[in-house]
Amino acid sequence: MAGHSQFKNIMYRKGAQDAKRAKLFTKLIRELTVAARGGLPDPQMNARLRAGMAAARAANMPNDTIERAVKRGATAGDGESFEEVRYEGYGAGGVAVIVEALTDNRNRTAAEIRAAFARCGGALSEINSVAFQFQRVGSVRYEAAAADPEAMLEAAIEIGAEDCQSDAAGHQITCEPDAFNDLRDALEARFGAPHSASLTWRPLATVAIGEDEASALFKLLETLDDNDDVQQVSANFDVPDAVLQALGV
Repeated sequence: MAGHSQFKNIMYRKGAQDAKRAKLFTKLIRELTVAARGGLPDPQMNARLRAGMAAARAANMPNDTIERAVKRGATAGDGESFEEVRYEGYGAGGVAVIVEALTDNRNRTAAEIRAAFARCGGALSEINSVAFQFQRVGSVRYEAAAADPEAMLEAAIEIGAEDCQSDAAGHQITCEPDAFNDLRDALEARFGAPHSASLTWRPLATVAIGEDEASALFKLLETLDDNDDVQQVSANFDVPDAVLQALGV
């Protein structure tokens, strides 16, 4: 395991900016509700709920909003019922895209996702049509201030993580899916609640794209991210810094 590996695990998610806070809160509330409904309402006994609450707090969600979402999910038959769905397709430049969503209407969500791909020069495809280009991993991320790189790497090795990357933006520790809960709990016991913790998709290889393809792809990713049903988007693109600067990203 290296402290600074070369793989790029690109998970496109805008931060909790003021203009996007309402949409971000909607997604987080939905995740909290589903997590509480699918297990115990006690975060100490429900790993998914604990991770959702950590993400909500990292986004500065008020505690009473978190508590209402958990209570709604814990009340059987109360409110909407969401199901987890996954969509796969290709964006501009042949970039593979995986979309994970929580929806109360599969037909509506599928139609919206398909339309987003079509409008942005891509195409929605069958399930498992692009997943083979990714590896499912557990990912735990900490802010850079949580620990110095050496301490985080040492902890990751001791706990049995697969990889640990540290840079100015923070620390990302990854592991096999089956080890995710134990890894997150061990890191939390040592460094406190993480900035984020989830199962995600790591690309096995990336696709280099130019300015035109990047512009269309970013439009697709933003459109998907703006959809209330979409929880996470993973894609295997690689864009040179010069192109990012040209696009103002």
